[in-house]
Amino acid sequence: MSSRFLVLAVDGGAGTGKSTTAHSLSKALNLMHVDTGSHYRAITRALLDLNLLPGDVEEYLNKNTLPLGTEVIDSRSCLLINDIRFEQSILRSPEINDSVSDYSSQASVRGLLFEYQRSQVQVARENNFNGLVMEGRDIGTVILPDADLKIFLEADPTIRVDRRSKDGETDQISNRDEKDASRKIAPLVAANGCIRIDTGQSGIDEVTQSILEVIEKLP
Repeated sequence: MSSRFLVLAVDGGAGTGKSTTAHSLSKALNLMHVDTGSHYRAITRALLDLNLLPGDVEEYLNKNTLPLGTEVIDSRSCLLINDIRFEQSILRSPEINDSVSDYSSQASVRGLLFEYQRSQVQVARENNFNGLVMEGRDIGTVILPDADLKIFLEADPTIRVDRRSKDGETDQISNRDEKDASRKIAPLVAANGCIRIDTGQSGIDEVTQSILEVIEKLP
């Protein structure tokens, strides 16, 4: 593998292990970890706090803005909204789990985050990381289509529900998958040229090692 600045895109449905895999790669390669799912969760929380229904969001964002910023904590990039960083306990609540797909499917929300998410490449450079690993549902297809490596994680829905349950979360996996895959804007699909990995029967060390082996062979 060359010593160039490395950009990795990790996509997949809920509970496929995106965050765990991205975190592991971040530590192994000194990459900044960007969890775009948390961006949509934070935006959802902010919009709920404004008592806005998904259908009201476009009109609101056409007239108003949500100031976005970044705080880098260890190797993780965190979204700030009005200089506020929501804790994970808030972002992973049942209310947000149930609502995030409806809000993230809004064109105005995706437009709000598009340039911000792309700007994270420069944030990683400015903070002297060796690159970044960005996870989500449209990273390899929309946000970072020129990533050095695109990874798509998948696993049986039953396994994914069990994982979330063990994490103390209630999440309608199949329902969210259907919404994310069928939305008109940036649907959840595997990017062309990606490597697909079934994480259902593999541990995180095995998944990480298989990706590292691919990265070692990059020109």
